[in-house]
Amino acid sequence: MITPQFKTQSLKFKDILRYPDLSIPQHQMSFVFGASGTGKSTLFKLFNGTLQPTSGAIFYNDTPLETLDPILHRQNCLLCGQSPYLFDKTIKENFDEFFAYRDLPPPSVDAIKNYLSICAADFDLSANCLTLSGGERQRVFIAICLSLQPQTLLLDEPTSALDDEKSHALLSSLKEYCANNNITPIIISHNKSMIEKYADNCIELTASETKQSKEETDLWN
Repeated sequence: MITPQFKTQSLKFKDILRYPDLSIPQHQMSFVFGASGTGKSTLFKLFNGTLQPTSGAIFYNDTPLETLDPILHRQNCLLCGQSPYLFDKTIKENFDEFFAYRDLPPPSVDAIKNYLSICAADFDLSANCLTLSGGERQRVFIAICLSLQPQTLLLDEPTSALDDEKSHALLSSLKEYCANNNITPIIISHNKSMIEKYADNCIELTASETKQSKEETDLWN
């Protein structure tokens, strides 16, 4: 039996969003998709503990989320939104800064390059993050998140600014790395072809209900 990374029960947010009960398994690449306004990004913030539910419950590894230390949980469950925060410094300096906040020694240059390569972000380490595009900044931030070895990685539209070739490169490398390092990636996406190719588990959010399927062939019926 696969242990759920997240489970929800009667989850509501501000009486605007009502989520049917969900179960997202550990160590699989899960995708969340659906129309705008169905609460995908809000769900990730609830999972991460950035937002608090109005009612209902969220369980992380079968433990009520509200009982966990919020700082430790956010370190274990990293959220990468579409406009992530980076310091106005070089790419290498950003890695160093995030590691310093964890009281960790900075990663080596080779390690940084490896994480950037996994995330289709083969940029010069001396490049200032202020000069990068939104999509480039997002991929650099994903690389930083990966380097910190979280239990869970929540990615909000990581391929929205990429062409199909780079999207495949990112998701293929990301899936392999996470599988080999016991990281659970959960991804918001509208890209049908990417979901069909890489999803182990899928959740569709709609205005009225959430449909969950493990069979990729049933996603679009």
